[in-house]
Amino acid sequence: MTGLAVVLGVLALATVLGLWRRRRDGRIRPVPGTTTVGVPADATGATPSSALAALGVPAGAVTLVQFSSAYCAPCRTTRRILTEIEDRTGGVRVVEIDVEQHLDVVRELDVWRTPTVLVVDATGRVVQRVSGVPGRDDLVRAIRPLLVGVPS
Repeated sequence: MTGLAVVLGVLALATVLGLWRRRRDGRIRPVPGTTTVGVPADATGATPSSALAALGVPAGAVTLVQFSSAYCAPCRTTRRILTEIEDRTGGVRVVEIDVEQHLDVVRELDVWRTPTVLVVDATGRVVQRVSGVPGRDDLVRAIRPLLVGVPS
């Protein structure tokens, strides 16, 4: 009887963890220190990342930075979504970073899984992040307020 209770407990825990991960996967989250529309909440908000600038994240454009790896199947789907957004939306750039070649940046930016997408505003601040495959429409809605005043 104890064995059955243990098995049922493990199954219940696994179900709860699976549902929690599914709920978080692909969800766009604001980075602490910013408001939900990506504008710094105050002068102590997120600061521009020098690591991203060194990797070629352009200044003056809203940039979607994708962290991926060679063997990541969801990364291919994410790449397709981000490329489509870049092609259809003026003022948006996409930069893809291989996590295996840039472990220092991965650690600095607290990237734990691939794909992870960071939304970087025109001033170079990371304002939002997505772990997992983002929804195209959700991502477009999230970056639209950041595009005000950004040249196409």
